[in-house]
Amino acid sequence: MTRNVVISGGGTGIGLATARAFAADGDQVLLIGRRRDVLEGADVPGALTYAADLADPEAVRGVAGFVGREFGAVDVLVHCAGGNGLLEPPVGGDDPLDAVARDWTVNFRLNTLTAVLLTEALRERLAEPGGRVLFLSSIAAYRGSGRVSYAAAKAALHPYAHDLARELGPHGITVNVVAPGYIEDTGFFGDGMDEERRARLVAETSDKRAGTPGDVAATLHWLASPGAGHLTSQIIQVNGGAERGH
Repeated sequence: MTRNVVISGGGTGIGLATARAFAADGDQVLLIGRRRDVLEGADVPGALTYAADLADPEAVRGVAGFVGREFGAVDVLVHCAGGNGLLEPPVGGDDPLDAVARDWTVNFRLNTLTAVLLTEALRERLAEPGGRVLFLSSIAAYRGSGRVSYAAAKAALHPYAHDLARELGPHGITVNVVAPGYIEDTGFFGDGMDEERRARLVAETSDKRAGTPGDVAATLHWLASPGAGHLTSQIIQVNGGAERGH
């Protein structure tokens, strides 16, 4: 059965790999992101695209209207939008408190608010039963990252997902979180990844390799499958053993 799949951040990295996994099943995929040119160049067979800043409530209302017209019901909602606040355009000013406020606000908007607003806008359209909501967190939510604002913004998704799972569970909808470790071939680090840092991150893993967008996409794809129908309110780590347990 063809499913309607909405993927934020679907134009690059993990989001793009996830979109291709669902499209390979013949599902109808909608890619959402801030950059129209990136979405249109994503090369996902049959995909629809919609450019929007998902931290803007008015823009999210536009997304919801588009989804209603094109899809009606949403079978799978995958939140891959987010990123590193350090890569956002800087704001002038030297006051340290202003810098702290900006850092926390930017990371919260990128990594928490985008997911929450889109979920709330589409929750009434989630398929009942069988709907799937999937969030993308990070290993940083467990151990910090050197950028506490990013780690905290990702960690905020965990209790939100747990509450959402309780609310939507009686309707046959599951809600889960995937928390990747170091993933290569994404734009997350910008130019900030050197060989020494990469070697250290790989050495932390049990399988002694970096993760790939495909590793995370495969996990998200499985969580949306019938085989994961009794799995909800869980945080699945995809980090090669760099962070153990939980």
